[in-house]
Amino acid sequence: MAEILKAIKGMNDILPPESARWEWLEDVVRKVMRRYGYQNMRTPIVEPTALFVRGLGEVTDIVEKEMYSFEDSLNGDKLTLRPEGTAGSVRAIIEHNFLYEGGKRLYYIGPMFRHERPQKGRYRQFHQVGAEVLGFAGPDVDAELILMTAALWRDLGLKVGHDVVLQINSLGQPDERKAHRAALITYLESHAELLDEDARRRLHTNPLRILDTKNPAMQAMVEGAPKLIDFLGEASLAHFAAVKHVLDAAGVPYQVNTRLVRGMDYYNLTVFEWVTDKLGAQGTVCGGGRYDGLIEQLGGKPAPAVGWGLGMERLLLLLQEVGIEAPSSAPDAFAVVFNGTPLSTVLTTIEALRAKGVSVVLNPAGKDGPASPKSQFKKADASGARYALIFGPDEVAQGQVAIKPLRDGGEQVSRSLAGAGDWAASLLSAPQS
Repeated sequence: MAEILKAIKGMNDILPPESARWEWLEDVVRKVMRRYGYQNMRTPIVEPTALFVRGLGEVTDIVEKEMYSFEDSLNGDKLTLRPEGTAGSVRAIIEHNFLYEGGKRLYYIGPMFRHERPQKGRYRQFHQVGAEVLGFAGPDVDAELILMTAALWRDLGLKVGHDVVLQINSLGQPDERKAHRAALITYLESHAELLDEDARRRLHTNPLRILDTKNPAMQAMVEGAPKLIDFLGEASLAHFAAVKHVLDAAGVPYQVNTRLVRGMDYYNLTVFEWVTDKLGAQGTVCGGGRYDGLIEQLGGKPAPAVGWGLGMERLLLLLQEVGIEAPSSAPDAFAVVFNGTPLSTVLTTIEALRAKGVSVVLNPAGKDGPASPKSQFKKADASGARYALIFGPDEVAQGQVAIKPLRDGGEQVSRSLAGAGDWAASLLSAPQS
């Protein structure tokens, strides 16, 4: 017998009924996006490696350790499975001159890839929802993006301020970060004996990321480090104040976290994360911010941009943890077909119902005909359907189908086979007595 091949560790199959939870989440996301005027975009899973090196920064963890990169055997191109969605979105915007007619609100849903140790809520193939707003510089867009995530949590049933908590910060502009960087390096060098190996490696390449360390031995030292917000100029502070003012007016609670820096080099001004304490160490559910320099950095005409991304696996874990279940995906009806009933009659009736929006499951017949009615009724009950459509010889001979409620009581009734389209709507409502 041939060896059974299995999925790569950290790259998981999503099968029913679990896949129904994913479909529900995607449906909720799309409805929220439509309400806010966002349009869907879809970019390739494979991109040039240089896109992520230039876009994310050479000394980020993603580029240094986590990318799935390879050389194209046909032409020698250096390619990478996308580890995040923003760089590819910006590449597409530039390539297609998509800002020619003005700013855009876009979103995407799809798989990303990072080569890291798989653990609960953190996988090598994971799925992201991302929202990107390009061509608008004002703090109103930053605030609206955050309000949109708050609306998404509410639509999913999560409690803002309890199940998820908003943390915000401002990273200012490049010249302000440069001044802070110099002061931060001086401070960290004066505490060199407290730096771990990772911090020493980052000291002169990406010292801001040291502030995000999870090493308990470094926490007190990091708390005393110069804070970037103290180096911000009037314009940056005003931008941040405007974002906070909108959040205050909308009643969205938040915490200002001066150590919040995010993992990519391209951020400036507003950054934010939605975090939870219900998933252990994997506390960030959604994060993003403004990245005004990235379009120019990747070769496009200078234009402001801001966006966020959320991990779908982690969000689904959170929903499960707080007891939020997806709505039932059970069919409306299950067809129970007796032996001897013309299949053409059954399928014609079912198709008329489906054409009116009724979901109907038919138990396929075996080589010896339909399964016993008892077996079919068991499957009808297990399917979660609210009704059984009984196609018995006597009913069909009279041009009728019997409709039996399976869930909430009610009397069995008969309906005309020829008029299925007329009574289809009754199967979309509660069983009637």
